[in-house]
Amino acid sequence: MDDEKERLSGDRKMSLGEILRHSRPYVAKEKWAIIFSLLLIALYVGAGIALPMLTSQLVRVLQEETNSQTLSMVVGIVAGYAALGLAEQGVLYLQSMTLQKAGQRIVYGLRMEVFEHIENMSLNQFNQMATGSLVTRACNYTAAVSDLFTSVLVHLISNLLTVFGVLGIMMFISIRLSLYLLIFALVAGVTSFFFGKIVRRIFHKERQYISDLNAFLSENLSGMRITQIFNQERRKSSEFDEKNQNIRRANYQVVLAFALYRPFLNLLYYGSIAVTFWVGLSIALSGAEIVAFYLYLSRFFNPIQNIADQLNQISRAVTAAQRLYSLLEVQPEVVDPPDAIEIDHFEGKIEFKNVWFAYEGEHWILKDVSFVVEPKTTTAFVGATGAGKTTILSLIVRNYAIQKGQILIDDIDIATIKIDSLRKAVGQMLQDVFLFSGSIRTNLTLHDDEFTDEEIRAATDYVNATPFIERLPNKLEEEVLERGENFSAGQRQLLSFARTILHRPQILILDEATANIDTETELLIQDSLEKIKTIGTMLVVAHRLSTIQHADNIIVLQSGEVLEQGSHQALLKKRGYYYKLYQLQYAEQEG
Repeated sequence: MDDEKERLSGDRKMSLGEILRHSRPYVAKEKWAIIFSLLLIALYVGAGIALPMLTSQLVRVLQEETNSQTLSMVVGIVAGYAALGLAEQGVLYLQSMTLQKAGQRIVYGLRMEVFEHIENMSLNQFNQMATGSLVTRACNYTAAVSDLFTSVLVHLISNLLTVFGVLGIMMFISIRLSLYLLIFALVAGVTSFFFGKIVRRIFHKERQYISDLNAFLSENLSGMRITQIFNQERRKSSEFDEKNQNIRRANYQVVLAFALYRPFLNLLYYGSIAVTFWVGLSIALSGAEIVAFYLYLSRFFNPIQNIADQLNQISRAVTAAQRLYSLLEVQPEVVDPPDAIEIDHFEGKIEFKNVWFAYEGEHWILKDVSFVVEPKTTTAFVGATGAGKTTILSLIVRNYAIQKGQILIDDIDIATIKIDSLRKAVGQMLQDVFLFSGSIRTNLTLHDDEFTDEEIRAATDYVNATPFIERLPNKLEEEVLERGENFSAGQRQLLSFARTILHRPQILILDEATANIDTETELLIQDSLEKIKTIGTMLVVAHRLSTIQHADNIIVLQSGEVLEQGSHQALLKKRGYYYKLYQLQYAEQEG
């Protein structure tokens, strides 16, 4: 559990080797594009190395006495220089286009996998992560990982090839002078190594701060109404300022590190130029050789500076990859076994056998719960808040995995049934109705084009939703704003009922479905419920006992245990816990 929390938080450190291993499947799909790009890079580096050599040859020719032969050699060298320059830029264009296309394909595939992985996580795991953090990983971090392989590492290879290629040419011109310059290169390399370690730690903190900020924004933008109702804008602004300051300080540390690092590399570069002219003249190198050496110095130190920038990008990408792959390493708690079966139809018998369940550790929410729901009957669950009513309904559709016992539908353990098959047969109507942005039609059909207008109309008629839909300007095509905020709570609930009925469930779950609606809409829903009872087995959770009096069986829960069960009249006769609840609510209504 601790390892999983560490992965979900993204705090687990991963080496570059681990990241490369995780990335192998994505890179393998684009291996030919990457190999082709590497070949192009080799050509690009070769052309870049040849250009200074042509320049030095031009200097050597111009030092000679001018005649027709030297003029023709100058023209040839200039033409060769132009041809190499054009070839260099053409290769660079082709290589960039190849990598960018490969990168976009990698980002697409990676984002799809991350989203599908999040979809397959259990609610228990999903609730351990802030929504903003998940959005950041799915959007930003996938792009960073793609850039790591299609831009950063490839350009790093290009720069390394350039450094070693130029060094080889310089050794060919003068071994002695090259050895002097290797001292500068060694100092630059050691400095870059320690610089990389420093900025990697900074970038890890920066990614964490950005994820925290996104999570904060996601939560508080969704809850802006509460913030304004309770006049908490100033406090929330202060909290945002603190998180924003964390990111600013982290970025400032990066700026400070580079502000010291880049000038230091420039000093090394200028020092190497001074050594080139001093030592070159002292060992009597020709003017052409000194010019070539000078030109190669920029070709030598520019890649070293680029490597420093790429170490910056690698540090950012590695940190992003750690947080992304830490999420992908989390195995879903609720999965289909290899031999899971498909069920086409349920009669609707539900049985709990000695079920124990806890969201965490051994803080048991349900304790040895056993009961049977007969097919085509209505069973209601009542009890105080925290008694385990909603948990029971969530376990039936395998939103969570139980620790002990069995849950059976039609005498089949639900753990052996494919999750898709199980959830397709169970319709759920919850207190907090969620509507997606789009239209009423897409919210009812969930983008399933197989449903006809007649079927949609039959479902809305069934739950008494048609009258209010017909009054809308665009009827079924009426726009639904985020979370359905342009509809009342009762209208959203009617749409939820219609959506459930349209998908033809055999088992229906109602979790406080009538808690937050007006009396007029409640009457419509109560009428709908009477019709829905004929569809299949119905499980109801309700605090208002008046809404469940006609249930075939009422199960009373207390502290995660079944206290008593029976019909409404039978439980009243017992004068037990249910009787006290009923008397209390009756007294409140009378009052």
